[in-house]
Amino acid sequence: MKKMVAVIDYGMGNLRSVSKALEHVATDTSIVVTNDFQTIKNASHIVLPGVGALRDCMSEIKRLELIDLLGECARNKPFLGICLGMHALLEHSEENGGIDGLGILFGNALHFKNRVEPQGGDRLKIPHMGWNEVMQCKPHPLWSGIADNSRFYFVHSYYVKPEMPELMVGATDYGLEFASCIARDNIFAAQFHPEKSQQAGLTLLGNFLQWDGS
Repeated sequence: MKKMVAVIDYGMGNLRSVSKALEHVATDTSIVVTNDFQTIKNASHIVLPGVGALRDCMSEIKRLELIDLLGECARNKPFLGICLGMHALLEHSEENGGIDGLGILFGNALHFKNRVEPQGGDRLKIPHMGWNEVMQCKPHPLWSGIADNSRFYFVHSYYVKPEMPELMVGATDYGLEFASCIARDNIFAAQFHPEKSQQAGLTLLGNFLQWDGS
């Protein structure tokens, strides 16, 4: 049976660039941008992308009545969270005075402000924007064919601190070491944008399409 990836459309985010990048590496897989309940339920793989504010993200997911379905998918299907989609999987974010996420992964999104140390006397800019290295903390199927410390593209002001360190499969240094990738069972989430990260990002997306979640 042909695989189908549902790229969750909640009215915001980088949907076109994500779907185009997935189409570029897809062979036996169809890529569908959707918020339709049944289409998501029937998909073999789920991608939750996003840029912007978590408050707006969670508000729209609730309005579309997708919270329970995304929880079900995160238990049963290969699931990829990208940037804001990574934060949405968490319990909580400091954004907008405090926003609850889906609570699928234990952890919080914290603001860089007052937490990053100046480097060489220069104050680090927030948001963290541009290319940076990702150290592979643990083996994972999505790292296949990607060299350790490969560079990926980041745009974010909040970083993820998982409650359980063992969730961290990728780490990046920006005045502090933060979890740039976390994973558990069939879930993989990245702070960077693989769709903007050239060959390393495309390789990761291709690995995701071939991944069965184990």
